[in-house]
Amino acid sequence: MAADTGYADLSNPDTFVPGVPFETFDRLRKEDPVYWHEEVDGPGFWCVTRYDDLVAVNRDNQLFSSNRRTALFMESDEEMLAQQRLMMLNMDPPMHTRYRLLVNKGFTPRRVAELQEDIRRRTNEILDAVCEKGEADFVVEMSAELPLQVIADMLGVPQEDRHLVFDWSNRMVGSQDPEYLTDPELAQNASMELYSYFNQLSAQRKIDPKEDLVTALLNAEVDGEKLSELELDLFFLLLSVAGNETTRNAISHGMVALSEHPDQKQRLVDDPSLINSAVEEILRWSSPVMHFRRQATGPTQIGDQKIEEDDKVVFWHISANRDETHFDDPYSFDVSRSPNEHVAFGGGGPHFCLGANLARMEMQVFFAELLKRLPDIEVSGQVDRLRSNFINGLKHIPVSFTPTKPAAAA
Repeated sequence: MAADTGYADLSNPDTFVPGVPFETFDRLRKEDPVYWHEEVDGPGFWCVTRYDDLVAVNRDNQLFSSNRRTALFMESDEEMLAQQRLMMLNMDPPMHTRYRLLVNKGFTPRRVAELQEDIRRRTNEILDAVCEKGEADFVVEMSAELPLQVIADMLGVPQEDRHLVFDWSNRMVGSQDPEYLTDPELAQNASMELYSYFNQLSAQRKIDPKEDLVTALLNAEVDGEKLSELELDLFFLLLSVAGNETTRNAISHGMVALSEHPDQKQRLVDDPSLINSAVEEILRWSSPVMHFRRQATGPTQIGDQKIEEDDKVVFWHISANRDETHFDDPYSFDVSRSPNEHVAFGGGGPHFCLGANLARMEMQVFFAELLKRLPDIEVSGQVDRLRSNFINGLKHIPVSFTPTKPAAAA
């Protein structure tokens, strides 16, 4: 495919290892915004690259279903599909709406605001652990830690077990990356280990309920029925992986972007009131989840392109967030960009990211504290990318900074 058109092969995770193929997305938006993309191991798919088309598909769950073939790129057999459909991500309304309401209250603006000081304390403890060294692996020691600690608390996972969740989610999300997956069975094993852990945690909560999401899910009912063990397992998997992977990668990309645009970093150091707009720009710039998938439920069209029933449709947030018809100068990183209606959390509609408020809060607090305490932090070596066409992931970022005393000592 790539040879005929000059477009990069977007179905191949290897394409994304050197970097996001922005040149292909730029050309597709101009030349063929709803493009038929062949696949070696799949049926082929419509590639949706423009902002307005993405929003239209994202909001129309009647015509574009998450439930028919899941919201994920890969193909599954009927047995796997039946299991995947029990996960909220792969549901359509009204069932999706009912499931979402079960955990919604854990992520409301008020609940997230209550977490702010705890997030600040955790951020400073993370910075304390590295600040005297003058160097760190930003991903492993810093950006991964905050979302992991916060989601562990919200779920009710003891902090000493949080690195188990880190390992399981790396193995599942990084299932196409050789660093995380030396053996294909490890991804399957990771989900089994996570379920087994969750079932032990559930057993404890039945005896000793707490103010956490695990307890809330155990007590939840949909249409008068308690959730089955598999439904509970899949909820736990979704919340633990989505709750740490995406925010970790957004923070990681933010570090790289600020390092590559020192003038913008200096603006933020000089004027901390820009933190909210800076976080929105980091989200636009990084688009941690690069695409989602839908299945057409009947004949329709996207823009001028006719779509047949059961066609696979993949819309690319990473492309829409660089759409020149929607963002002025989209390749400039501007910490004061306004307006900035990016689609890093989805283009509205029923699947808008449940944890958007929490992710924003974590990023705002993290970068405010980081730039106050380590203002000269910068990338000091090669940034290691995840082999994935789904998650815009960074695995390792060497950073250096002037060593300082821990906040507790100061």
